[in-house]
Amino acid sequence: MGLLVNVKALAVLLLLHIPALSAVSWEEWWTYDGISGPAFWGLINPEWSLCNKGRRQSPVNLEPQRLLFDPNLRTLHIDKHRISGTIANTGHSVIFTADNETISAYGTPQVPVNLTGGPLSYRYRFHEIHIHYGLHDQFGSEHSVEGYTFPAEIQVFGYNSQLYANFSDALFRAQGIVGVAILLQLGDLSNPELRMLTDQLDRIRYGGDEATVRRISVRDLLPDTEHYMTYEGSTTAPACYETVTWIVMNKPIYITKQQLHALRRLMQGGPDHPKAPLGNNFRPPQPLLHRPVRTNIDFRNKQEKGGKICATMYKDVHYKANSWKHN
Repeated sequence: MGLLVNVKALAVLLLLHIPALSAVSWEEWWTYDGISGPAFWGLINPEWSLCNKGRRQSPVNLEPQRLLFDPNLRTLHIDKHRISGTIANTGHSVIFTADNETISAYGTPQVPVNLTGGPLSYRYRFHEIHIHYGLHDQFGSEHSVEGYTFPAEIQVFGYNSQLYANFSDALFRAQGIVGVAILLQLGDLSNPELRMLTDQLDRIRYGGDEATVRRISVRDLLPDTEHYMTYEGSTTAPACYETVTWIVMNKPIYITKQQLHALRRLMQGGPDHPKAPLGNNFRPPQPLLHRPVRTNIDFRNKQEKGGKICATMYKDVHYKANSWKHN
């Protein structure tokens, strides 16, 4: 309790000494550790209060035995055509942003990639990809399965283009955002689309650096499965808006030791003041509370005595595979 009071007092003192608050970039105020880390995001800025007080926060720990099979969940569809954009080291994360304004060689705007189906009632336009990762192989992902974390996680974000004009507008609006979480497992052969992103890491070594990525397929980043888990949650960085429909794919893609090494060389600051490594940029799991986590992983109908039908879930939740556990 004493630490909490001290942090509040520190925040107030800092604010009193800022001559022009409107000129301050709040983005510089939060981190992933210490007194500016996830436990204190809601205290740093009143507009981030959901980070501490929200009831639908993300990420969460997924428990296979608590999943609810929903026969109405459809296959998730992502347009297959390729898209270009910019990959950046933001000082908090590695983010690829689609350039929906790009003019092609034919003089027309780049065709946006749309996400539909799954649990979604609207059409969502792909906007960006975030990469979260650890400085060690034992952790790095934001979502976990039965307490098991992965070395990295890719999050594909889109905004509701049928109701809202852009990503920024949709962020704090109902059913505004979709987030597709893809967990990354260490392997010998990487996903080819992931390589297109990691091949640019040497060019974004420091915070603020950017590089162009041309013709990446968002759909091909996804693992080879139609199965997923879905729940209603939030963005996993301030302001923790509770406007995200999360879809967690039920299979990982693979990342190599070399790719993880390249990620772990990235720094938060610039060449003159590199600060700390960019890694360990993940928020811890948040309480699920009373939210259901639905899945399209089928149940097996089992005939009981007396003719009663009893639904029992397949034990085919891929993340439980023993071969993926650390020895």
